[in-house]
Amino acid sequence: MAKIPRGLTDKDMVKNYIEEETIESQLLTAAKKAEKMRLVEEAEAPPEPLAKAGFTKELTEKLGMELLALKIELSNSGVKSYNFKIKRDGEKITLTVANKKF
Repeated sequence: MAKIPRGLTDKDMVKNYIEEETIESQLLTAAKKAEKMRLVEEAEAPPEPLAKAGFTKELTEKLGMELLALKIELSNSGVKSYNFKIKRDGEKITLTVANKKF
């Protein structure tokens, strides 16, 4: 066992030691980074059917916000059970709410 010079502790001997990064740890870091980037890109893109219909990320977000606001208003007014009805008339698309009746 090596002798520690006088006045030095074990901590002093290793305080400036930097472990070399292994290829394995580099590959793991790169894989984690790639997965994180994939998840971010996936979250930013509109769902595939909407993207095919020409919906941009911004349009998808706006539509989602408006639908959420409508659902909150329905809930606040006591409507708990409903269906959405979609109708197209020329260049207009109309979404209406129909109460479900049991």
